[in-house]
Amino acid sequence: MTFMQVIDCRTSRADELNSLMDSWIESTQGKRTATHSIVGRDRADSTHVVEIVEFPSYEEAMKNSQLPETDRIFREMVALCEEEPSFTDLDVMRDQQLNKIVVRSFFENVINAKNVDAADAICTEDYREHDPSLSSYDLGLAQAKTENREIIEAFEPVATIESLVAEGDTVCVRVSFKGRHVGTYQGMEATDREISGTGHATFRCEGGKIAESWWNFDDLGLLKQLGAVDV
Repeated sequence: MTFMQVIDCRTSRADELNSLMDSWIESTQGKRTATHSIVGRDRADSTHVVEIVEFPSYEEAMKNSQLPETDRIFREMVALCEEEPSFTDLDVMRDQQLNKIVVRSFFENVINAKNVDAADAICTEDYREHDPSLSSYDLGLAQAKTENREIIEAFEPVATIESLVAEGDTVCVRVSFKGRHVGTYQGMEATDREISGTGHATFRCEGGKIAESWWNFDDLGLLKQLGAVDV
């Protein structure tokens, strides 16, 4: 179970505290068990600083606390604070990265359910799509829907998300797909051939919706499977 430790402290030397965290990151390289660290300052009280550190489990957090580098940094941190820092230990009950959810819904509802109009609720009104296989590398939502509808109707693809990583407002996806060429695609009549391939996509989210996307698929591999090129 993911474990998080919240460290609450008061200091007028926040910049020094931030530098101290850089020192800890450098000195524990290859040793620490912490996977994520956030330091925030209270907008209403600039002396109130909170650090949130994430670990794979409580047991891994205990291993981290036993590092001599962690002990040294803690003592130096206490010296920078006006009072003894407080610690809150949290077992994470729920962890949902909401931008991941909206990206998954795009694959499930637009591609796999073959409902291109579902993009209206998933994407922002000023959504932009960048894909070298489309008519332009910068398409708005309406034109992207038109061209993606042709692809979906031509191949009836089923996409599988192989991995998905989120950071900030960006979500990156590694995907595989399978389908069959059952309709006209870019002037090419249906061949009834099975197709498969892989690709990557990056999404920028805004306000709980997808605002922009970049797509890269193995287009040459697709054309070879359709017999359109001989390489």
